[in-house]
Amino acid sequence: MQICKDGEQIITQKSNKTMITEFILLGFSDIPHLQWMLFGIFLFLYLTIVMCNNIIILITQTDSCLQTPMYFFLSNFSFVEICYVTVTIPRMLVDLCTQNGNISFCACAMQMCFVLLFGGTESLLLTVMAYDRYVAICNPLQYPVVMSNKVCMQLLAISWVAAVQAATGLTYLIFPLPFCGSNRINHFFCDIPPLLQLTHGDTSMNNIAIYVLSMVFSMVPFLLISASYGKIISNVLNLSSARGRAKAFSTCSSHLTVVVLFYGTASITYLQPTSNQSEERGKLLSLFYTILIPTLNPIIYNLRNKDITMALRKLLTNLLT
Repeated sequence: MQICKDGEQIITQKSNKTMITEFILLGFSDIPHLQWMLFGIFLFLYLTIVMCNNIIILITQTDSCLQTPMYFFLSNFSFVEICYVTVTIPRMLVDLCTQNGNISFCACAMQMCFVLLFGGTESLLLTVMAYDRYVAICNPLQYPVVMSNKVCMQLLAISWVAAVQAATGLTYLIFPLPFCGSNRINHFFCDIPPLLQLTHGDTSMNNIAIYVLSMVFSMVPFLLISASYGKIISNVLNLSSARGRAKAFSTCSSHLTVVVLFYGTASITYLQPTSNQSEERGKLLSLFYTILIPTLNPIIYNLRNKDITMALRKLLTNLLT
């Protein structure tokens, strides 16, 4: 065994092969002249995401008018968003500052596991939120019973438990694979597609299992959401009041925007065969669903909501008086 100090790669020699125990995240090292500009942009976006989502959590927890299932799920969605971006952006900011993307095998596995955990939870929460809107609009009289506090807690628990199982399962499928040769990941965080490109040997069964789990957490929720909104749109079109139709569509349009952006970029990334993926395009798509969409979510999904804006004004008035 050969061990190198000062952050250099650690390798184990066995049968004339080198087994990787450390990776190097290349990130944006191909554009060194833009490192500090990117650092400033990503820092600003990260602080914006954290601040906006914390505000949403605060007002949904403190305003009595927002103690409904819809805002219960919005609050939890905002919490997951904060966790989701915190797994990737701070590490990327450190790498931009230090120009050193070295990450241990264990740290890489943990980062990928948490990215999958919070991404999977977001996916399932979007599905639950679509179901909540379906019940509220299509079965308003049964809404208090169907979406009781107990049911809301159960749906939230199911989302977390299912995401934990999927994330740990995918991590277990990938990291026991033989990583030989290059240890350079052309990405800004440890993600499935770039990691699979570093593996050797027969990984066909692993790829099938990864594909199936990706389908379960992307296409299945998307189809369920589409079915919910199909029913909602059909019901809304039958309303006699134009004002009622406009209000219902306004409530749903923001959610649909988030759904299309989130599932569109995530599906292209995880459901495309690894051999067909361009590293640079994959990195760009990852920027969309890990940074850009979480930045837009509080605006297009929460802060456009009239109840949220009124609660925010009330909170600011109380703080300033």
